[in-house]
Order: sequence, then structure tokens, then C-alpha cells
Amino acid sequence: MQFFGRLVNTLSTVSNLFSSPFRVKEVSVADYPVTDRVQEEGQLLLFQNRPNRTWDCVLVNPRNAQSGFRLFQLESEAEAIVNFQQYCAQLPPFYESSAHVLQAEVLQHLTDLIRNHPSWSVAHLAVELGIRECFHHSRVISCANSRENEEGCTPLHLACRKGDGEILVELVHYCHVQMDVTDNHGETAFHYAVQGDNAQVLQLLGKNASAGLNQANQRGQTPLHLACQLGKQEMVRVLLLSNARCGVPGPGGYPIHTAMKFSQKGCAEMIISMDSNQIHSKDPHYGASPLHWAKTAEMARVLLRRGCDVNSTSSAGNTALHVAVMRNRLECVMVLLTHGARADARGEHGNTPLHLAMSKDNVEMVKALIVFGAEVDTPNDFGETPVTIASKISKQLQDIVHISRARKPAFILSSMRDEKRAHDHLLCLDGGGVKGLVIIQLLIAIEKASGIPTKDLFDWVAGTSTGGILALAILHGKSMAYMRGVYFRMKDEVFRGSRPYESGPLEEFLKREFGEHTKMTDVKKPKVMLTGTLSDRQPAELHLFRNYEAPQPTREPRFSQNINLKPLTQPSEQLVWRAARSSGAAPTYFRPNGRFLDGGLLANNPTLDAMTEIHEYNQDLVRKGRGDKVKKLAIVVSLGTGRSPQVPVTCVDVFRPSNPWELAKTVFGAKELGKMVVDCCTDPDGRAVDRARAWCEMVDIQYFRLNPQLGADIMLDEVSDLVLVNALWETEVYIYEQREQFQKLIQLLLAP
Repeated sequence: MQFFGRLVNTLSTVSNLFSSPFRVKEVSVADYPVTDRVQEEGQLLLFQNRPNRTWDCVLVNPRNAQSGFRLFQLESEAEAIVNFQQYCAQLPPFYESSAHVLQAEVLQHLTDLIRNHPSWSVAHLAVELGIRECFHHSRVISCANSRENEEGCTPLHLACRKGDGEILVELVHYCHVQMDVTDNHGETAFHYAVQGDNAQVLQLLGKNASAGLNQANQRGQTPLHLACQLGKQEMVRVLLLSNARCGVPGPGGYPIHTAMKFSQKGCAEMIISMDSNQIHSKDPHYGASPLHWAKTAEMARVLLRRGCDVNSTSSAGNTALHVAVMRNRLECVMVLLTHGARADARGEHGNTPLHLAMSKDNVEMVKALIVFGAEVDTPNDFGETPVTIASKISKQLQDIVHISRARKPAFILSSMRDEKRAHDHLLCLDGGGVKGLVIIQLLIAIEKASGIPTKDLFDWVAGTSTGGILALAILHGKSMAYMRGVYFRMKDEVFRGSRPYESGPLEEFLKREFGEHTKMTDVKKPKVMLTGTLSDRQPAELHLFRNYEAPQPTREPRFSQNINLKPLTQPSEQLVWRAARSSGAAPTYFRPNGRFLDGGLLANNPTLDAMTEIHEYNQDLVRKGRGDKVKKLAIVVSLGTGRSPQVPVTCVDVFRPSNPWELAKTVFGAKELGKMVVDCCTDPDGRAVDRARAWCEMVDIQYFRLNPQLGADIMLDEVSDLVLVNALWETEVYIYEQREQFQKLIQLLLAP
């Protein structure tokens, strides 16, 4: 016990040693002899505490003269007198006006404020103390507009920054403060309110007409600029509702430019929702649109989704793409390109974005620009081309340039499809999810070399899953360059969360692109077929969604008619978006669309099924006495979504395990076996291609299979821009390597 007693005494001594001499403590006035009283002013007394050799300041409770509060206990007489006089000058209005002040914790707060802010008036102190009754004291009212302090701020400024609406009301209604006073930095009460956390204070200020609402501080910022910089979305909303102007220029442009500069998405969206024209505003200094100021992909999307001009130029002639390339913002570059930014736009000094990317030796950005159509031989104002710049920088860039230059066709013919052509051309598009971008890149190369849209090059188009979506895009005259951007945007909308993905975003995308009420037969040429798997029966059947009436088969039906099976929707009643959704209902990725699953389960490469359909269609014409309408199939073009690299598999054995190690091998083997079965069933290459090629050779049809080898296995739901750009670049390399085959294909497609 003695040990613990000594420990307590020691801790007490240490505590007293480090206790603050300004700690407020309740005391009895009787403890201080009258003979020790040195000074007296109002309720404040200064004593020389002889036993402790200290100077004590005591506030006598006006409501009980026997009790009081020791405000400090100092060892220096000079320091004690200075603080006593300061307290005498500042404390009376508070203990005279409010009983709440006569509490140790409140007095502690108040005396700390007095010492820490010696230049503040009693009105400033009252704001920070936050007791409403104090604002009815004549001394506080007389100081309500004081700004004689180090910041030059008024009590109103402090109340706004503190976010105390009740105190603000007291100042406005009882103290009649001036609303437009600025501090030493030119900031108004609105600036201070924005820096606080209470939007209601800003709302109260906004009810009083004030020039301070749109006044700029010494840095050129209006309250709206400051709110955008700080990311205070609710403050932006209140300011705009209070008629804050969006058109006041600041140091970085208008408020919308500030929101973009500091990547404050909510603030930018709030401004645009209030004034949609702000997306087109040009900052006074650079003549740049808000899009030029976007630092992230997310911020760029905010503007692009609302229709800003992706190719708008600054005063120097640069587009947002130029700026993003100069700042090495690859994500921004991708968003801009996929929303239609011109990869060959000439900017300051005639430089294209590719000139700038080459000068920065940014290989990934160079690839992205080239696969989106940037030309390597465009000269700037100094006669330099991207090729010239590449030759000075790195061997890797030179190789990229070489492939890019060689991919250009040696000939470009300009003609339209001959409607009286005696032979038909068939285009077949594999399934493969977002890897449909590979098909798009191949079609862009074909369109560029031929000078004719895909729609006019082919009479029949067959597609599975993603190939079906592209087949419908071709049918509706959408350019492949447009679809490339759509696919990059679509993946971010559709592949969110975990598998299986919600069907809603995919369905909304399809409705947006093809219309909610468009029927399959609304557009007749070219003839299009999409594969789907009817899964409401066993065994499942392949179904073709067509934009023409199905031919009547001559063969015996495979199964006898089952009255329990629902009849199929006719093409004239089939909605386009539903057909696309049904063809692309890949198991584990999306839920089935009614009774339909992904067509890739039975025909991931639709070539043979399409050729069979064309044969049956022509036979049906003959039977109906319309043999003169039959056209021989002359060319079949089959496009793949890229071949994945072949990798070794260690085990596909599935057996009954007898120990934990064998259990692990069985699980691994089952997984690999399951993947192998799925891959074999949906493989669009291998024997599927061999059979199609042999079939065509037997009946004298020109057959072209174009499917680039990819360096990595890309998933159907890949979302990485970098991975997909590399896949497109590998497609470009493939086009270069297969240039002779491409040239032969184009010549045949354009032959009369």
C-alpha cells in the first residue's frame, strides 16, 4: 500500500509540474486574503499568492460573491499584469450577458481564445464562443463590424467559416453587420461560408442580396470558384440557387474549368445541371474548353456524356486530345478517342497528337493513336512527320512506324456495290465478347482499302454473339470506326461488378444503338442472320434470327412436333435489340434471355451454318418459281476475334480421390477438363475452319479466314484499355503480315 501511495504522490507531482498555469479552476474567494489583493476591476481580482509565490487572477461570480474561478496562476508579475489587463478588457461583456459563461469549461474556452487571438474584438470572441445572449450586449454590438485583426476578417466572416447559422442570424438581425466587407485577402463572407461545412449558412447569406456573392478575392476566385476547388458540391448548388454567376473568370478560367482542374466531379455535374451551356465555355486565357482541363478519364466522361465537342480547339489550335497526350494521360486519351476525337487533328505548329506522343517516346500511346487511325506521314509546320521524330528516338518506335506505313493499301478504289452483281458475298463474324474489337479493326482495314462501307461489300452477314451485334450494326449503316468507340464505352457500362453481370446495362446499350421498337425486317439489305441457342428443349437447337423470311426446309424435321413448345417469333415481329441480346447471352456472363442462350454454344463460328442457310434459301426460291433471283455464293469472308496462345495443361484426369493430395488433383483436373470441353465446343478455329475451307473449295467459292494470333488470352469481359489496345495493335501487325491476302480479298470484293 505504501508503494501505491508513493506512486500516486509522484504522479500528482508530475501532473502539477506540467499543468497549465492558465487552467481555469473553481475556487473559494475566502481562500484569498484581502491583504494579498493587488488589483481589482469589476469582478476580476489579481492576488499575490505569497505561500505559493504566484500571481493569481480570480473572477468573482457575480451571482455568488463567495465563489469564483481562478483564471491563471503565474510566477511572473509582469506577465500576470499583462494578462490581467487583457482579461479586464475582454471578459466583462460575457459574464455580464450570460450565465452560461460562468462555467469552468466555458471560461477555459473563452480565456484561451483571448490569449490566442489578442487582436480580436469581443464580437469575434463571441462568435467563436457561440453563446447567443452575448450578442445583445452593447459592447459586442458596437464591435460587430470590426476587422482590426491580423486577417482583417469580421465577426461575420468567422461565423460563416464556423458554420453557425444561429450566430449568423444574431449578427444580421441584431448587430446589423455589413454583408459586403472583405478581409485582407479580398474574401467575402461567402468565401468564408464555402470553407465551412454548413450549407445552410450559405443559404442564409444568399437570401440577402449582396455583391459579395460574385466578388473575386485577391487570387481572382469567386466563392463559386473556391467551392469548385474544394469539392463542395452542396455549396456549389446553394451558390447557383442564390444566383451566383458561372461566367465570372478566375485564375484558371470559369468555375467549370476549376472543377475540371481539381477533378471535382460532383461540382462539375452540378454546374452543368444548372447551366448545360457551360460544357462549351472557353477560358479567357487559353481559349480552352472544360474538356481540355480534364485530368482523368472520369472527368472527361462527365462532359462527353453531356454532348461537349470532343474536337473543340483552344486558342493555340490544340484539341483536348493534344493536351492529354502532352500530359501523358493515357486513360484520358482512350476516352477521347473512343468518343470520336480525331487522331489526326492538327494543333499548335501543325503537330498532330501522334507527333507529341512520338516526341515523348510513349509507346502505348503511340499504339493507341495509330490503331485509332493516326497517320505517321502527316507533316507539321516545320515539315517533320511522326516518322521523322521516331527515327530520332527509339528502334521500337521505328518498328511501329514501319508496320503502320506498310499497312496502307497500294490502291484505293472508289465504287459502289453493283446491285446487278451476279454473285453473292458472305461475311461471317465469330463470337468473343469485347474481343469483337478485333473484328472491328479487320473491317476498318477492309473498308479503308476498298473505299466502300461494309454494308455495300456483302450481300449476307452472319454473326454470333458479339459478331451478331456487329452484323446488326452493319445492317443499320453504322461505321466500324464508330463501333470501335462504342465497344470501348460499352465495356465500362456493361462489365460492372461480378459475373453474371446485370442484364440491364447491356439491354439499355442495345436499345440505344438499335432502337427500342426497331424490327428485324425494318432494314432489308444486306440479309443478316444471328445465331442463338434454343434452350427450352432437350436437346437444344440452333436458331437463326433473320431480317428476311426463313426458307422452308426440304429435309424431314429432326423431331416430331411437340405441342408443349412455344412457337418462334417471326422476323417481322422480332425486335432487333432482343435478337442481339439473345445471341449474346453467354452462360456465366449474362443470364439467358427468355429461352435463348448464346449462339456460340452451337455455332461460335457461324460460317457453315450461314452457308447452309443460303443454300436452303436459294433452293426455296427455285421451288417457288423464282430461280432467276438465285445468286451463286462467290466469296466467303470469315473474321475471328483473335486466337489465344496455346498453353500446356498438366492434368484433366477426374477420379475418386483417396487422400487430400488426390482430392486437390481431382478438383484441378475437373476444372481444366470443364474449361477444355467449353473451349472445344465453342472453338471457332481448328476443324471448324478446315471444314468451311474444304466446303468452299469443293463448290468453287473463294474462302478467306482472317483471325490474328494474340499474345495473351483475353477474356470476353476484359475492361483494360491497355490490354485491348495491344490486341488491336496485334491485329494491325497481322494485317501487315497478311497484306497480300488482304489485297487479293479487296480485288475480288470489288471485281464487277
